[in-house]
Parts: sequence; C-alpha cells; structure tokens
Amino acid sequence: MGRTLHRLSPTKVRTAKDTGMYADGGGLYLQVKAGADGRINKSWLFRYAIPETAVSANGNERQKERQMGLGSLDTISLAEAREAAVHCRKLRVQGVDPIAAREAERTKAALEAARAMTFDQCRDAYIAAHRAGWRNVKHASQWTNTLATYATPVFGKVAVAAIDTALVMKVAEPLWSVKPETASRVRGRIEAILDWATVRGFRQGNNPARWRGHLDKLLPARSKVRKVVNHAALPYGEIGPFMADLREREGIAARALEFTILTAARTGEVLGTAWSEIDFRARVWTVPAGRMKGGREHRVPLSGAALAVLKQMHKLCENSFVFPGGRRAMMSNMGMEMLLRRMGRDVTVHGFRSTFKDWASERTNFPNEVSEAALAHVVGDKVEAAYRRGDLFEKRRRLMEAWAEYCTKAPAAGTVTALRSAR
Repeated sequence: MGRTLHRLSPTKVRTAKDTGMYADGGGLYLQVKAGADGRINKSWLFRYAIPETAVSANGNERQKERQMGLGSLDTISLAEAREAAVHCRKLRVQGVDPIAAREAERTKAALEAARAMTFDQCRDAYIAAHRAGWRNVKHASQWTNTLATYATPVFGKVAVAAIDTALVMKVAEPLWSVKPETASRVRGRIEAILDWATVRGFRQGNNPARWRGHLDKLLPARSKVRKVVNHAALPYGEIGPFMADLREREGIAARALEFTILTAARTGEVLGTAWSEIDFRARVWTVPAGRMKGGREHRVPLSGAALAVLKQMHKLCENSFVFPGGRRAMMSNMGMEMLLRRMGRDVTVHGFRSTFKDWASERTNFPNEVSEAALAHVVGDKVEAAYRRGDLFEKRRRLMEAWAEYCTKAPAAGTVTALRSAR
C-alpha cells in the first residue's frame, strides 16, 4: 500500500524523491505529490473499502476501494489526522461510509445556515418579492422605513427562527399607547414577514406576531387606546362659499382641489391623473385599476364644472399629467393641504369625500349604493358584489351633476333646500 510512516516524520518529507504514499496504519496515509510548480504537496488520506452491489464470479462480495481526504499537512497535524482516522474507523464498524456521512453533515450545515437568515434579510426578501404587486410606489419604502425604525434595533440581526413573543412585544408594547396606528402597522408587517419565513422553511411554529388569539391577550384593542379621529371635513352647508373662494384663487393646487371636490375622488387618484385617462367627448375620466385603492378600474362621470377645470388645465399641458408639479412629473401630495392652510381651513382634502357623502345622504333621494359607487367604495357583502355587475354609471352622472350644481349654488348653513329626485 505504501511506505511506512513510523520511522519518517511527515515534516521531513521534502523532496520529489519522497513522493508516494506513507502508511501510518489503520487506513491512514500521508500522500506526497510534486506539483506542477515543483512544490511538494502533502495531505492526509483515509483509505478503506466498501461492498459493491455486484458479486464476483466465485460468489464473494466485491469490495470497492475509496479514499477520503482529511486535509493538508500544513493545517492538520499527525495527531489530528490519527484522531480523524479513528472516527472514520468507528463509522466503518457501524456500516457507515465516512465520505457519505461527511457529505450529509455538510448538507445539513448548509441548510442550517440558510435557515439562519436574520429578520432584516427576510424583510428585504419579502419586500422584493411583493414589490411588483404593490400599486403604490411608496409602499415598499414605507415597509422598509417603519421596520428599520422600530423592528431592526430590537431583532433585525437575530435569526428569524429565534424570534419569539417576547421580542415582538419589545417592539410593539412601547408604541402601543403612544402611536397605536403605527404600532398596529408594524405588528402586521412583522406578522407578514414571519409568515413568509415559515412558508420558506426559515422558521417553524406559530407566528408570535399574530393578533387574534395571541397578542390581543397581551395588548388592549387599538380602539380603546386612542379614539379614532376621522379626517376633518367641511360641513356641506359651507361648500358653496368655500368653492366661490377657491375659484378665485390661481394656481395648479387650487384647480386640483376644485377637481377633487367635484369628482369626490381620492387625492392620489387626482394627482396621478394623465390626459390619456380623460375622454372629453364622452365626459368620462377612467382611472386604471393600478391606481385605485380597490384594485378595480373606476369610471368617473365628469360634470360640466369638472370639465371646465380640465379645459383650464389643458391650456397649460406641461406634460402628460393633468396637474403637473414643476420639475416633478406630477404635483406634490402636500400642494392641496398647504392651500387649505393658506385659506385658513382646518379640514383635510380627504375630508371633502365625507362632505359629499353627507350631502348625498341628507339632501338627496339618490340611493346609498349610488353615492358609494361614486366614492369607489368596495361592496362589503360578497353576495351583493357578485350580483352587482354594473357600476351605476348613468345614475352617478346625474348625482355628480347635482353635486356640482350644489357646490355652485349652495346656500349658507342653516337654510333648507329641496330634495332632488333620483329620476
């Protein structure tokens, strides 16, 4: 099998004439080779035999010789090599192939390393996987920023498999009474990421961030922590004088706010309006599904007053957006809010949707589903949604014309107006 190693120290094997195999006994060998660069390479081998599946002609079981590298002499000493050889011989007594056992251990270690992904790594992977499905381009940055602010300092570098209820509570509890809305969002985002990690095999067991049946036993309901404050809205009786003031003001923000009120649309829907979405002849504004909160295309009937605003903006036509924002492609979402402050109004842009809804409910005979459709609210009842295939467009057109007329001629608060018919 080779020359004996007992009388020759491995460190004295230095020249090309010493190349070959040196046996230490028990299957352990020192292999000496001359490299292409002339250097002498010395490494440890464990040589053994395993049965082959085939049988020899005389009926004896065939043996297949194998050799397992134990490392270079530069890093593995003789004593360490002998210890490794003892371990290999014990495996052979148990009928285990040492090479197969080592490969299994390496595979297991690789799997464990993969499962040792940190929470921040899982966060980034989750956001990358879902980014394409988020309609709002700011959604990904909101997820990253809130989690980096509140979760990362606590367990961002912790293996996701080790995150438990105590760690989640360490993030949620301090926020719960101070910023309940933020705390609820952070908790929900942590829950989603931990669910993703479980499905991917990076952790096991129940989700420590789940609310129902778990954290709801440790934290008070958000509604009990702080009363929910709705968006401040202008009373519908004051809309006439307000619109008269608004029409006297110049600037893109004033026209955007006027259009927002006349269409009862959301701020983001108005700011992103492109000229390609406007059909002047049909008097329709079609908001694509990707820009709608409900993820469904929404047709908005344009009243005469709304069309007048668009014609004013069309004279500017700086880019593809109806309401451009200078160097920006579209106007900032703070433009209309700042205008309201300059007008001395303690209301929000979104609050005008409530103004419209209150007017439609209290001052008209239009059915509730018509005003709900005008607000692009998703029907809550799945059965009702399944049967309601249309969008009540013609009825909504009459409603929006009535709203535009009211915004133009609305009396002061306290006076009584006649109810309009839905016919």
